[in-house]
Amino acid sequence: MVFADPGEALARAGALLDADPSPLDASVAHQVIGIWQRDFGDLRLALHHLRRARECAARADSADREADVLATLGVALVHAGRTREGLAAFERGAARGAGHTRARVLYRRAYVWWVLGHHREALEDVRRAVPVLRQADDVIWTARALTLRATVHLALGSVERAEADFTAAEALWDTTGQEHDKADAVESRGLAAFRSGDVPAALRLLDEAEERYARLGTPTFMLNIRRCEVLMAAGLAPEALAEADAAIGKLDGIGGQSTRKAELLLAAARAARPAGDPHTAIARAALAVRLFAGQRRTWWETHARLVLIEARHAAGRGSGRLVADAAAVAGKLASFGSPAAPEASLLAGRIALDLGWTADAERHLAVAARSRRSGPPLARMTGWAAQALRAQAAGSARGVLEACRRGLDVLDDHRMTLGASELRARATEQGAELAALAQRASLVSGGPRRLLVWSERWRATVLSTPPTRPPADPELLSGMTAFREIASRAEAARMEGRPVPALEREQRRLEREIRSRTLHKRGEAPGDGDRFDVARLLERLGDEVLLVELAVLDGRVHVLLCGRGRVRRFEAGLLAEAETEAEHVQAGLRRLAHPGAEARLPVVEAAGRRLEELLLGPAAAQLGGGPVVIVPPGRLHRVPWALLPSLRERVLSVSPSAGSWLRARETAPPPEGCHVLVRGPGLATGGAEVPELADRYGCATVLEEDEARVPRVLEELDGAALAHIAAHGTFRADSPLFSSLRMADGPIVVHDFERLARSPYRIILSCCDTARLASVGADELLGLVTALLPLGTAGVVACSAPVNDAAVVPLMLALHKGLDAGLSLAEALRDARAAQPGDALHQATGWAFSAFGAA
Repeated sequence: MVFADPGEALARAGALLDADPSPLDASVAHQVIGIWQRDFGDLRLALHHLRRARECAARADSADREADVLATLGVALVHAGRTREGLAAFERGAARGAGHTRARVLYRRAYVWWVLGHHREALEDVRRAVPVLRQADDVIWTARALTLRATVHLALGSVERAEADFTAAEALWDTTGQEHDKADAVESRGLAAFRSGDVPAALRLLDEAEERYARLGTPTFMLNIRRCEVLMAAGLAPEALAEADAAIGKLDGIGGQSTRKAELLLAAARAARPAGDPHTAIARAALAVRLFAGQRRTWWETHARLVLIEARHAAGRGSGRLVADAAAVAGKLASFGSPAAPEASLLAGRIALDLGWTADAERHLAVAARSRRSGPPLARMTGWAAQALRAQAAGSARGVLEACRRGLDVLDDHRMTLGASELRARATEQGAELAALAQRASLVSGGPRRLLVWSERWRATVLSTPPTRPPADPELLSGMTAFREIASRAEAARMEGRPVPALEREQRRLEREIRSRTLHKRGEAPGDGDRFDVARLLERLGDEVLLVELAVLDGRVHVLLCGRGRVRRFEAGLLAEAETEAEHVQAGLRRLAHPGAEARLPVVEAAGRRLEELLLGPAAAQLGGGPVVIVPPGRLHRVPWALLPSLRERVLSVSPSAGSWLRARETAPPPEGCHVLVRGPGLATGGAEVPELADRYGCATVLEEDEARVPRVLEELDGAALAHIAAHGTFRADSPLFSSLRMADGPIVVHDFERLARSPYRIILSCCDTARLASVGADELLGLVTALLPLGTAGVVACSAPVNDAAVVPLMLALHKGLDAGLSLAEALRDARAAQPGDALHQATGWAFSAFGAA
């Protein structure tokens, strides 16, 4: 019962002990309490009750009862880090028990071997236990043994064998009422899905297991560890680190298993390094190494040493000793049959290359490169990264580019299994090194055209295909409705000055639930996609339009000037300096949004001149007088490009990538699309431009007051030719897909826009912060604008800074006047800026808006 209904089992065991039971019954009751405390509570209490259980079994003179308790005690001792005592308890238990009881002892010893990382011994004990358990028709323990064997197979990389055992175990579990064991089986299937490369299925199954554990009221430390691993593979390292640290705090609070604490520390260390915190990674990994060593868990200790070496290397430490340590770890991992062995060889080769030890580097990288042909996607990525570094050390640019191409193809296929645009974006981080290696090689050997191809190869890839539509999930839809209701109530309370902590907690809970469900989506599109073609780009640009793509190599901006049949390259300034200057400009625009800040205008204009020097360099003099398309890297998405002197009075548009601009350029407008005007609540001007625009367009659909509700707005936006939305915008840096526009019934968020079959061909967002985006992954952007571009929107006008509501109204009216005359968004925005008064407030408002895309 302790794994069917843990709370009830604990209560009944306590009641039995209060009733002065026989030694045999007392032994069972103490053992149940010991199991509960071991797995869900205080390990010290567990050991106390299990020793009492053994004493009672000895008084009852039952060899089988004593053997069973010794096995349970052995597991608890190993989890307490007392490995030698635990294994000795198993020896005594195996000697005391016979037949069916001995098979149960062997199963539990197999579990302990798995905890210790002795996988071959674990398989041997399970092999001996399963036939006896089956012969005894012991369904529950046979299912447990099959689940364990599958888990051991996964640790050894044998996914197919694991799936066969999981399937057999699941069929047995369906005939039982063992709810905790069933939850554990779902969790294990999640791990199997992850090992086979299906991250969305893994997240879905782990979430399902967590819900089952929650109904039972039991902790989920093993699930925390596994989810950390999946979150890491999905590019969500900060979340993995937060989950691991929270679980460690909870485990310490209940005096739980030291074995689990060591595993959680290892998970935290693995997450801290890609989360940009190598010093935390070093601290967590070093403590994990000490705990694993004390627990005599060599397999785990070796994996923790690998993470420790990686963290030290990331912190800038490199030495011959570190190379030797990484090589030793690689050898041990290979002897264990661990899938992490190639990663350790790659690390040894990388450190050796940094030291200039080319012969040593070649030896280690050659070993790592063997993994490029088979195995899960990230293991093959490791192999191709090693192959690229080998080619770079040998001076073969062609070899570097081929290895990078093959490695990024693998990652492309992996990305396209992910349905959620957030996961696709974050997964690109795993290809950042390959993309950088290829860019350096192409700069040396291939000229500007090849550099452009490789700059595009791993830029804004999320926008190359529409996201998988969210499923028609009633729970997701009801969650979105509840989220809007709570967010609306919280906003109203804030405006009235009332405290909102309870509402904010509920809003965060609903956000987590919605995000969790969207991450379960599996991708549908094939991985090959629409490859970028320089000749096609140049043909579309013609002789008038210039496209300026900014590539960043080793911290310096390289300007690729495309147009008039060729691609030219210019060197500009340092990216870090440009980012700093862009922040100063943003601060200046925020000040200029308020009357009385005219004195700041010369300062902002001077910052614009410095930005031009840093970002365009000598290319600024080569722009001519025609239209310009700017393609910045993700980290420069907040630059107000119209502020730069050479761009200020020209037709200017911005695009996340050249490929994205091409797709927008070739997107046809809907043949019968309508105009939609939306006015949200709470604007200082009341959205004063909307009534005038309604008069201008005559037959436009106008949604305002109670009609401006999210379901109705989405219905009208779907397939529209032009949409103008005047509503308060909120950018969420912590969760960019919850960036929103305020409607009558609450916020409309990016997740809502992703439900559109086709977003409006042109869309104008006349409110603050709608063009703010989060830079994630290798060079990806998440936010309102980038949600619209893959869904059929060819052009967007949006704002990257806070603006003055009153100054926006004449700018928007002038913009629509240009559109009514047949101009593109970029042309109409240029003319609208020129038509505004020359004071600082109106100039700053014009600079804050940008045209995205090509419509």
